[in-house]
Amino acid sequence: MAESVTIARPYAEAAYRVAKEAGAQGTWSQRLQKLALIAQDGDMASVMGNPQLSAEQIANLVISLCEDNDPVLGNFVRTLAENRRLSLLPEISRLFDLAKGQEEGVQEAVVHSAFPIDDSQVAALLKELEARFGTRLNARVAIDPSLIGGVRVAVGDQVLDASVRGKLDAMAVALNN
Repeated sequence: MAESVTIARPYAEAAYRVAKEAGAQGTWSQRLQKLALIAQDGDMASVMGNPQLSAEQIANLVISLCEDNDPVLGNFVRTLAENRRLSLLPEISRLFDLAKGQEEGVQEAVVHSAFPIDDSQVAALLKELEARFGTRLNARVAIDPSLIGGVRVAVGDQVLDASVRGKLDAMAVALNN
């Protein structure tokens, strides 16, 4: 995981610089999200890994699936294809959105929940979390049954653990000391 982030970061930063210069961060965010979905497709992954296809053939296929005629985006995809980095598109998209959010004063909150939570519960939780962390947040919910109940929220390098698992672990530490 850390290696893919390290490799994807320069591509995401380059894409963000290009998007910012054009004032098109929102458009580029949508484009990268679409490219990430294309790259995550199982059939597309096998095509991207096919040594019988040239980088140009793979890039042209991805560009045609993206249905975007922007030459800058095409060059970006070709660069990724030439360097065999198309599989990093999901990570590039995520890092791009993080950079966009930081500039806009919005951070990503990853909410780990033991059970699925609906939009109204997420909205109520976000309201409380924004007051606690002092910033606007975008939530991404991940289900983690090992929490037993409650939630664990990660915002940047800060973690708020209000899960049953977290409380049981804290009690175990207290009892052992």
